[in-house]
This record gives sequence, structure tokens and C-alpha cells, in this order.
Amino acid sequence: MSMNFNFFMNDVVHTARQEIMAAGYTELKTPEEVDEALSKKGTTLIMVNSVCGCAGGIARPAAAHAVHYDARPNQLVTVFAGQDKEATAKAREYFTGYAPSSPSFALLKDGKIVKMIERHEIEGHDPMQVIQKLQGYFDQYCEEV
Repeated sequence: MSMNFNFFMNDVVHTARQEIMAAGYTELKTPEEVDEALSKKGTTLIMVNSVCGCAGGIARPAAAHAVHYDARPNQLVTVFAGQDKEATAKAREYFTGYAPSSPSFALLKDGKIVKMIERHEIEGHDPMQVIQKLQGYFDQYCEEV
């Protein structure tokens, strides 16, 4: 029983990783990768990925579709809560003033957090609502590409 569950969970995690990378996000798996990515000049959208239903049904689809927009972040990255624990903990150090939340999105400019979309703003919402919120932040903080 537990072996089948572990196999199932590995499949779920693999699928969740593939979905976000297919959308153009770079996976950050170590604290060093997080520091390197989040300390860059410009704007960065980081998605804190997870295996929960609202990540698969709302957050990842929103992450994929929000970036098809005139204004968008310079870089798109992701960490995986519950999987890449050290990388996720390092990313959360950048989210000053926000409690740990997954799934979630953080928009950083020059390494500083400017906006956050927490789980309570994702769970129970429509993907389009999350897309509109992200794109509104892109309009405020990102340049047109």
C-alpha cells in the first residue's frame, strides 16, 4: 500500500513540475539557485508550487496563462513546497511580511518583494481571477516585452 502511494505521489510531483516548467518557469532546487535568481536586477515572478488541488486546478493554469501578456516579469521561476524544502525556505526569506503559503506567487523587483498572492487568494477562486490579479501587478511593476 505505501509503496503504491509513494509511486502515486512521485507521479503527481513529476506532473506538477513538468506543468510549470512547460509554462516557461525555471525550477530552483537549491538555496544557492534561489539567491542567484532572486538577487538579479529587474522583475521576477516566483511561483511556490505544491501538490494540492488548488495548485493544479488554479495556480499552475494561472501561472501558465498570465504570462501571455504585454507586460511581464523579466524572469519566471518556481520552488516546490514540501519537495525542495531548503530552496523554498530560502525563497520565503525574500517574502518579508508574509507568512509561508503554498501555492502562492511573489513578484519581486530588484530582489525585493513588491506583491504577493497568497493561498487564500487562490484557493476557491477562478483561475481567471488569479490571472487578472497577476496581470494587474505586471502592469504596475513590469515592462512590456
